[in-house]
Amino acid sequence: MRKVYFTALAILIAFSGFSQDDEPAPPTTYPGKTIKRITFGSCADQNKKQPILYQAAGVRPDLFIYLGDNIYGDTEDMKVLKEKYAKLGEKTEFKTLNKATQVLAVWDDHDYGINDGGREYPKKAESKEIFLDFWKEPEVSQRREHEGIYHSMLFGQGDRLVQVILLDTRTFRDKLIFCDKEDRDYKNDYMPNPSPDSTFLGEQQWQWLEEQFKIRANIRIIASSNQFSHEYNGYESWTNVPHEQQKMIDLIKKTKANNVIFISGDVHWGEISKLPVEGGYPIYDVTSSGITQEWGSTEPNKYRVGQVIRENNFGQIDIDWLLETIEMKLVNVKGEVVASHSTKFHEIMFKD
Repeated sequence: MRKVYFTALAILIAFSGFSQDDEPAPPTTYPGKTIKRITFGSCADQNKKQPILYQAAGVRPDLFIYLGDNIYGDTEDMKVLKEKYAKLGEKTEFKTLNKATQVLAVWDDHDYGINDGGREYPKKAESKEIFLDFWKEPEVSQRREHEGIYHSMLFGQGDRLVQVILLDTRTFRDKLIFCDKEDRDYKNDYMPNPSPDSTFLGEQQWQWLEEQFKIRANIRIIASSNQFSHEYNGYESWTNVPHEQQKMIDLIKKTKANNVIFISGDVHWGEISKLPVEGGYPIYDVTSSGITQEWGSTEPNKYRVGQVIRENNFGQIDIDWLLETIEMKLVNVKGEVVASHSTKFHEIMFKD
């Protein structure tokens, strides 16, 4: 296995221009796979039918990324958690998707094991092992060597490099602050945490992420279970830890990481958000939720682009390498595109 590791490292060094002395921790590399289409989704109750997965498989994506709440586990009993994963694995819709494309995953609260939970969950290490085993993470994967499930993958070669960054928004996150119902400045469940010591990703993951942003890539897709670029609405999201949201923006600016696009889930509706960034470029976030779950209403979002979708949906990102265009879409169970937005590569890049 050592030979495989050094081969991947040599490929990465050739791509990135870094010397071996200052090379960031290498992601898993797939130099022979050019990414043109990525699909994704979240919020899938293992007890319900999941026909949207047939639609996602039918568009022939290069990847499908699960963005969390991939099952509804909500337990400290690991036997129960395994059984719920097994029920997902037995579904014909799930098997069809796995045969059609490469499947990646991050977790959110319900498959992590506790509703709205963070680092206080006592079974996070055990839950991680079940997660990695179910998603068939190789035994030699770096993902098994550190706390949490964060990971990075690099696809393609030359000027068609796509980096997929899988964040862990649960293992290291501090508890959110419940909203005081008498405080009319805030709404729903949570209010922003003003403490500079509170964290969303944890210092270990932040240090790793900075190294990932130094790796050469033409497009970076960041899989975050929670929304990043939307307007605060009182539900779980990066807006509840605003200094961490700003830290992400500052890190993107510091490392000059171009073409960063977030994909997210959790909220039981779908939308595309475009967050303006002073001194940088707008950060898009394509939220797709849910595979089985729906929500009766949606929250205002001044950064929303196009329509919001409250029915079952999956997200889709199409990359046209010749026209240098990225098209973001939300697709319903009938295969209809219900929201879309396109951007040119140069529109989400730093200006020299």
